[in-house]
Amino acid sequence: MLEYFTSESVTSGHPDKLCDKIADTILDEILYQDPLAHVACEVAVTSNKLHIMGEITTNATVDYEKIARNVISDTGYTDKSLGFDAEGCEITVEIKEQSPDIARGVNKKELLDSGAGDQGTVFGYASNETENLMPYPIEFAHSLAKRLEDVRKSGEVPFLRPDGKAQITMEYENKRPKRIRSVIVSAQHSSAISIDQVREELENHVIQPVIPKKLIDCSTDFFINPTGRFVIGGPAGDTGLTGRKIIVDTYGGASKHGGGSFSGKDATKVDRSAAYMARYLAKNIVQSGIADRAEVQLSYAIGLAEPMSLSIDDFGTGIISMEKVRDYIIESIDLRPMAIIRRFNLCRPIYAQLSCFGHFGENAKDMPWERCDLEARFKKLIKETDAVFACK
Repeated sequence: MLEYFTSESVTSGHPDKLCDKIADTILDEILYQDPLAHVACEVAVTSNKLHIMGEITTNATVDYEKIARNVISDTGYTDKSLGFDAEGCEITVEIKEQSPDIARGVNKKELLDSGAGDQGTVFGYASNETENLMPYPIEFAHSLAKRLEDVRKSGEVPFLRPDGKAQITMEYENKRPKRIRSVIVSAQHSSAISIDQVREELENHVIQPVIPKKLIDCSTDFFINPTGRFVIGGPAGDTGLTGRKIIVDTYGGASKHGGGSFSGKDATKVDRSAAYMARYLAKNIVQSGIADRAEVQLSYAIGLAEPMSLSIDDFGTGIISMEKVRDYIIESIDLRPMAIIRRFNLCRPIYAQLSCFGHFGENAKDMPWERCDLEARFKKLIKETDAVFACK
């Protein structure tokens, strides 16, 4: 049975991703000075205006406007002709402290009993179709978007501008990846360059170095700037908002999503910390051989430490009962928000580097939630289960 699945990624110059990067860079600066700060930072951008808002409780001294202008500049928006630039854009800041009604549930005397900063439902996913245990479509989409950004910044393709997108459609046969059906790359470019030159350069410098030849054939479709022109881009072409690319941040749509943004939030917000834990559990389940695919759901209530629920879906690929795996996790792994923060050391300024190209897989390969250090314990669970069946 043939099926098709599509995922997309975007460059850091995409308006939504620019907002994510600014919010996470602000978060990092605050955590650098005050690791126990509570941060919920949002950013919105349009035309030549940018707005920073949110609830932040901290003793850190932060120049929000300066951080934003530095990120905008580093992203490549330094030319006024682009309609949005680091020096000329108008920036407004509206920051208030976290609500005391929320704080009373989060800040407990016994630190590990501190509750979730909000109610939330999150999902983690893993699949053995790639080395990073991520779905093929999002892995390749990220690789294309990252390559698009790299050749712009290095000057290898000098006519490129900061905004860009990539999209991959994968063909699956009996749930296993077979071939790439289509590749789409849309890249903002200088008006002085012809569409033919854009397409030739992007095929040679972006697509060919990234896409494995074994996964394409004469029927694979390639679309490069399919409208024929992409000169107006970034905030001059579209509005941007923090948290509007959450599918890009996670699994490209291959798994469910709780709906909460990661960017701009400290780890007491389970939208971030519990999503990392859910990925960690799913990845270790797959790495250990318990299942070919796994989706883990965790849910929390504001002010309460213990999760409301934990569920695991193996999509029919498991070799032991997911109920047994669930019970083992509940008995042996502390899923309270502060315990997750401690396990992964989440009070560090590590988030800006994750704001583009994904919070999981290759872009996060050095992050603690990508470790497979539960593998031996899960394999032992398999052996124990086999032993029980052998005795019956």
